[in-house]
Amino acid sequence: MFIWYSLRFGSVLFGAEAPGSEKTKGTIVNQIKFGNEIIIPSKVVCVGRNYVEHIHELGNEIPSSMVLFNKPNSAITDELSYFDEKCRFEGEICFLIWKGAITGIGFGLDLTKADIQNRMKEKGLPWERAKAFDGSAVLSEFVPFDLVELEKVSMKLFRNSELAQYATYNLMIYKPDEIVREISSFMTLEDGDIIMSGTPKGVSNYERGDHFAAELLLGDEVILECRFTAE
Repeated sequence: MFIWYSLRFGSVLFGAEAPGSEKTKGTIVNQIKFGNEIIIPSKVVCVGRNYVEHIHELGNEIPSSMVLFNKPNSAITDELSYFDEKCRFEGEICFLIWKGAITGIGFGLDLTKADIQNRMKEKGLPWERAKAFDGSAVLSEFVPFDLVELEKVSMKLFRNSELAQYATYNLMIYKPDEIVREISSFMTLEDGDIIMSGTPKGVSNYERGDHFAAELLLGDEVILECRFTAE
């Protein structure tokens, strides 16, 4: 099978010539970078309502059990698109799974079409139209991670140079090891899959041209930095 790699690390085209050819269009498969490797996640599993103050800011109830939903591979990107004035950013600490365990750590923006989500919630319907659309999982590269230091992890997200969100391990209702166990109890986590562990307070809609800068820290040490501009 012919495989065409894009100049960006974001996507691979299977079963077709490179763009511009007259052959049948192939399937786009989105990727992430993990150290020096290129990884193709089958899915992104997201944890909803994992920070108490974020639950309160959106007027939701604290759940009696873990809230989980999926984003497909087609949602993955390394670029932040502007969709409309009602699209919301939600910064999250993310984990990469390999052999059923957390192996890497990164940052992600869980984009949400808030007006659609609110309508779905009112009717008791699934959230996919609001959460799983193409380009809704904006991910950084991932770096290897030692679970021994998990309790030292924190995240800062700056919007236009102002601190918008701050997350720590201690603020999570469900800790990462518990999240992995719960997901694995009913769904296979395949090598390269991503877990978005939930968003802290500070979410809001964003505008075209907004600049975002994120930091992941172990204690006081910055282990990963990334930047996105809404285009």
